[in-house]
Amino acid sequence: MGDGIKTLIEGTTGMIDSEKLLMDAANDLVRDQIKAYIVEKLEENPDIKRELKEGVEALIEAKIKEGMAMARIGKATARLGLTAIPENMKEDIARDFVSIFENEIMGLLEKMG
Repeated sequence: MGDGIKTLIEGTTGMIDSEKLLMDAANDLVRDQIKAYIVEKLEENPDIKRELKEGVEALIEAKIKEGMAMARIGKATARLGLTAIPENMKEDIARDFVSIFENEIMGLLEKMG
């Protein structure tokens, strides 16, 4: 009897997964239609298209500046943390800290380039 319940549950789960897939596909189709409508309206209104483009560019620039500001804050915080480390540990901790950031930055640069 336990196997029957397990089969029923698994079958129901499979149906739910299929239903979700169908709903996701329908949502994608609606999104595509809305996107096509918006693109059509943008093509009809070059001023709005230009304004939107400039707004997106400004947003990207702001996000880049935000990232740089966060990096500065991180750097200052790290320096502050290093001032609290006992002198006999500073060299090792600083080397480990630089190594961690070096690896992270190299990974980011590899993904970008």
